[in-house]
Amino acid sequence: MPKALQTPGSVLTSLMDEYQLNPNSLARAISLSQSAVRQIVSGKSKITVSTALRLSKFFGQPVAFWLDIQRAMDINEAENDEELQAAVAGISKAQKPSKPEAAGKTAKKTTLADKRKKAEKVPGAKPAARKPKN
Repeated sequence: MPKALQTPGSVLTSLMDEYQLNPNSLARAISLSQSAVRQIVSGKSKITVSTALRLSKFFGQPVAFWLDIQRAMDINEAENDEELQAAVAGISKAQKPSKPEAAGKTAKKTTLADKRKKAEKVPGAKPAARKPKN
């Protein structure tokens, strides 16, 4: 049976109950608006880094505690978003380019002399033209 997902609002509500706080008293204590606290409790607003810093200082948990709860909630919402899942299903994994066989070796530059030698080996081929010396 899957574990029930804790929302940031439900955790905050539990802590407010434990410390006998209402949204107004919590808001004043952490210098946040009362409506922001109510939005988090109702699940209409997310825990931001700024809010996580305030809540962690006030309740004594690490900042990561609040951000991890929010991240888990965000991931859960994304996994249940059918439109997003359809878009993700159409994405293929990136492929690294294959390494050249002569990795590490420098390619030899073809010189005019090399072209002439090659042309001499081909029947009917004209040799590469020589530049006149001035």
